[in-house]
Amino acid sequence: MRIVVALGGNALLQRGQKPDAATQIANAERAIASLVPLAQEHELVITHGNGPQVGVLALESAQDPNLTRPYPLDTLGAQTQGMIGYWILQSLQNHLPGRQVAAMVNQTLVLADDPAFDDPTKFVGEVYDEATAQAKAEEMGWVVKPDGKYWRRVVPSPKPQRVVETRIIRSLLRSGVLVVCSGGGGIPVVRNEEGKLSGVEAVIDKDLSAAVLAEHLEADALLIVTDVPNVIRGFGTDQAEPIHRATPKSLRDLGAPAGSMGPKIEAACHFVELTGDMAAIGSLEDAAGMLAGTAGTIITPGGAYGSVDDLGPDRRPTAF
Repeated sequence: MRIVVALGGNALLQRGQKPDAATQIANAERAIASLVPLAQEHELVITHGNGPQVGVLALESAQDPNLTRPYPLDTLGAQTQGMIGYWILQSLQNHLPGRQVAAMVNQTLVLADDPAFDDPTKFVGEVYDEATAQAKAEEMGWVVKPDGKYWRRVVPSPKPQRVVETRIIRSLLRSGVLVVCSGGGGIPVVRNEEGKLSGVEAVIDKDLSAAVLAEHLEADALLIVTDVPNVIRGFGTDQAEPIHRATPKSLRDLGAPAGSMGPKIEAACHFVELTGDMAAIGSLEDAAGMLAGTAGTIITPGGAYGSVDDLGPDRRPTAF
């Protein structure tokens, strides 16, 4: 079967860790070790976040005296795709000698008239006091907004329409290749009036991009792995409880915060509603269990993964 796994940013850089290469390589090794059982048995596509890494490169670029202007976000995204893709690719090759692995630089098409371009909301980069932020905005052409007691740069987060290289990814999968792609949601690009692709200053939600890719690849399952074992009903309250089975509607009714679990829920629901297949949200260590139905929060059309009335034994993916 064909599986798309969306690795959360914590898979490479955990809270409080310095973004040193050695730290991230070690984290990538642990992450891939959890996915090896799936890779041994299935067609596997691995996507990943890149937020901390883009932040580091953006800061370096802004402080480089040899540059007239810092590198744009689309270029920084490409740089991180190459760097993180290399770490994951090498780990897969070491864990699975003989298997062919490809790490790709991918573009994700967004619409030039997406409303997000008129209302940037995605915070990127470091924090400033208001005066410094306004000076940066004037100097760099940024849009800045308050983020708590500080100010930060904000950029558009348009809706992903399609990973441009989807046909190439599909061809690689048919040839038995493990594919690492769509890092950070993909490099955001639009088509101009002449039909040519051009990068834009934006950040694409990585989980929603993974859902779009999984749909277009006709994947059997989308696994969104993060640093918690389940979606929690009543999070932060005395009534908090893990959710093991859910429908898209029941998860959306939770009203999860937009900046944390919300995008993951929306991505999983998007995939399930459009394909009728399963998605799951859970911890990296439980990836195989999520597919088998023994771990994570599993989202299906009927909310009863494994039953005869939903994705029963005849349609449920088998982990091993």
